[in-house]
Amino acid sequence: MISQKSIDEIIDTARIEEVVGDFVTLKRRGINFIGLCPFHNEKTPSFNVNPARNIFKCFGCGQGGDSVQFIMEHDGMSFTEALRYLAAKYKIEIEETKPSAEQQILIDETESLHIINQYAVGFYSDQLFNTDMGKSVGLSYFKQRGFLEETIKKFNLGYSPGERDAFTRNAVKAGYNPDLLKKLGLTTASDNDFFRSRVIFPIHGLSGKISAFAGRTLSSEAFGPKYLNSPESAVYNKSKTLYGLFHAKQAIRKHDECLLVEGYTDVISLHQGGVENVVASSGTSLTVEQIRLIKRYTQNILIVYDGDPAGIKAALRGIELILEEDLKVKIVLLPDKHDPDSFFKEVGHSGFTEFIENNKKDFVSFRISLAADEIKGDPVKKMGFIQEIVRTLAKIPHQLVRAEYIKEISEKYKIAEQLITLDINRQVIKMLREREEKAEKDKKQQEISIDDSEQPETATEIRVSTYDHSVQEKDLIRVLIHFGDKIFDENSGATVAQYIYNNTVDILQYFDVPLYKLILENVANLIDSGQSPGPDYFLKHQDSEIRNVAMNALQEQYVYSEKWNKPLQTQKPPEENFVKDALFVVRILKYRKFARICKEMEQKMLESKSPEDEIKYLKMNMKLQELKRETGKPLNIIIFGE
Repeated sequence: MISQKSIDEIIDTARIEEVVGDFVTLKRRGINFIGLCPFHNEKTPSFNVNPARNIFKCFGCGQGGDSVQFIMEHDGMSFTEALRYLAAKYKIEIEETKPSAEQQILIDETESLHIINQYAVGFYSDQLFNTDMGKSVGLSYFKQRGFLEETIKKFNLGYSPGERDAFTRNAVKAGYNPDLLKKLGLTTASDNDFFRSRVIFPIHGLSGKISAFAGRTLSSEAFGPKYLNSPESAVYNKSKTLYGLFHAKQAIRKHDECLLVEGYTDVISLHQGGVENVVASSGTSLTVEQIRLIKRYTQNILIVYDGDPAGIKAALRGIELILEEDLKVKIVLLPDKHDPDSFFKEVGHSGFTEFIENNKKDFVSFRISLAADEIKGDPVKKMGFIQEIVRTLAKIPHQLVRAEYIKEISEKYKIAEQLITLDINRQVIKMLREREEKAEKDKKQQEISIDDSEQPETATEIRVSTYDHSVQEKDLIRVLIHFGDKIFDENSGATVAQYIYNNTVDILQYFDVPLYKLILENVANLIDSGQSPGPDYFLKHQDSEIRNVAMNALQEQYVYSEKWNKPLQTQKPPEENFVKDALFVVRILKYRKFARICKEMEQKMLESKSPEDEIKYLKMNMKLQELKRETGKPLNIIIFGE
């Protein structure tokens, strides 16, 4: 396990402009560098490298981080692998530490599971190439599918023999733990092989390590399903895995598009034929997590499914999820009785790509074409179809994208855009209300589970979530990350971090964003030890979410003009105005929190069941109103929608 000392040394030594410069052509802009983002296709540079902070940020696709994060994302490495890569680049000797007993158990088990999976790959491959049954059945099948030996080896394809425990017996003999074999699902509870008489498709994780397997039977008379998939384990979560992504990620970035197909053989056939930006959903319906995996590499998804009813149904099921994640989606349905594998073999690379280009449709055009015969001449069915489309459009977060689809529907069905927009807005409001109701229901359910003796009795113990103050909380955290170690008060020596924490500790429990609350709690521990955090504290924090918040806060999309100081010589530059910033972000947030609690006290008074309770809440409300007024005086602003 790499010591924290070595991790810090690697991160401090690795210069972000040098690490990124190995992969991206950078040009200086002010104190920063810019270039074309390697994580998505762009013509205008939006990829920003900040040497002073030692971080990068793409303002196009949102990717950001330090040198380690860049290598992890660019080359699909794990955190440890990226550290070792950078250590080798800068000739840093890594210091290893002995992990705790609990950490060692987890590390040992995870590493052991990966090692066993790698052993299994070797076993199945050996069976495929070096046994009579493997060659005559498994290898023959793959070659009949048109797979070249080079492709078979690239995707680590294999064959499992039909013996009851051939794999398990060999694995145990080689020294592998039977309990771990069962955890991976390679061995059943009765010590039999899970995969028997099947061709094997290993499933790679993002780093290239084998995380699971799929086995296909070759007998039409075999008992059981056509495909068997590994159960979930410590190294495999099927809803977060896409088959072929390890081999496809560079091509997806290059083409700025991901082809989504259904089957393992579809991926392999297309990849072998030169269409490498292709993945499959790994034996499961498309999930939000899988869509977010694709989103790391592109904003564009092209669904290429069979043209039969099952393929159409699967395509429709995935469209809404993709749109909700704010990605662009197009759909191609292949000719009847064809899947991507068979169609590609029939028409070849040029025929396949030409068909895709000529037949891909956005989701509205796709739905219109599907419904054309069904609604022809029937106004009731037509309106029902439009309402269905409207419900889908309401789930798209980006208004400009919605506007394009609205225009298309308006032109097709001769319905005013304003009417469609109005209907969509109703759907959006309905969705928001449903979400609020669900959140309120979940909140009440949590409250029910709390024992009466633990119920809050004072104003400061009442939790509310009626008003969202996340924007103000984010601004406060921004000032804290930028200037936490700066001196706020020259007389007392208090830092910005001390001022912010001391003046928000009484409202900390009312924070809407748990992560921002966690950051302030971390800062409190640091202040108690006599320290104040600077930007590096957050950038090197062990919590990845806190690191990400810091990187986003510290990376500026725009730089100040060199002429800034000439017309404003009497003013401090913005980066030195932190005292004023700290005062404002604290006051505005406290004002809004007090306003919120006052509303809650008023509601408590209305709901009071006894005069004593009513008087108690009245007194608390009066005190809170006074605090609110005092906090609001220096602001000299009017706040709407408290």
